[in-house]
Amino acid sequence: MIAMRILFTLALFVVHANPGLAAEKSIILASTTSVESSGLLANILPQFTAKSGITVNVVAQGTGKALDTARRGDADILLVHDPEAEQQFMDEGHGSTRRQVAWNDFIIVGPSADPAHISGGNDSVIALKTIAATQAPFISRGDKSGTNAAELRLWKSAGQTAEALAKEKWYRDIGGGMGQALNAASALNAYTLSDRGTWLSFNNKGSLVIAIEGDARLLNRYDVIELNPQKHASAKLDAAKIFADWLVSPDGQQAIGAYQANGEKLFNPSAAAPSRRSYIPIRVIVE
Repeated sequence: MIAMRILFTLALFVVHANPGLAAEKSIILASTTSVESSGLLANILPQFTAKSGITVNVVAQGTGKALDTARRGDADILLVHDPEAEQQFMDEGHGSTRRQVAWNDFIIVGPSADPAHISGGNDSVIALKTIAATQAPFISRGDKSGTNAAELRLWKSAGQTAEALAKEKWYRDIGGGMGQALNAASALNAYTLSDRGTWLSFNNKGSLVIAIEGDARLLNRYDVIELNPQKHASAKLDAAKIFADWLVSPDGQQAIGAYQANGEKLFNPSAAAPSRRSYIPIRVIVE
């Protein structure tokens, strides 16, 4: 940790010593709606700016759209949460470095009346099979976000394709963000897949409660991706690297881990020990 603090301090020295870099006082971060709507970025970015002098302007989109924004050259750095789409982005040569920053988990929430009778379980695939069998209302974001991609992977494991689901009246694709999906689920007494961070900071839960949690398939990891200078020479890559290094530094990790909503921790910093396929629900480890 001491070594990382020294490296970050040296990086800040470079910002002030290099006239070209000093001009790069702001960068564009293409990120997900979950880290934006959870309030995490609003909490940690001022801390980074105070230390580095670099302002981070956020474009909050679903992960798929955020990756496309970076592909077009309209962003300097990414903070996203769809490992498969991220790997494709890296394979295409758009990214130079990809590092895990934090994780939380997805949960399936639904009305307290629980029409599908799935509450209390921890097998997300069985839960979706039951929802389909009972034709209980389900809200999908349908916005090519990391959450939407995770949902469709779970449905595939449950034997359902996106094409087949689109024909079902009980399955509603809203084409919107996480907050919109939760609002729709609350209004329609429906189930939906949510990241825990947005759920904890969401104030219009109505009768919604957590129905399914604790499945290793619900792990939700967040990665910071720096762009490849060979494809994105116009991006402010030096300043973006300062930000990426801060996110994985002890200071950045502490800022992420300290953030809470309604007295609960929303994200687990994991740069030092990246999480993979097993975990316990995040609320269990909050003291």
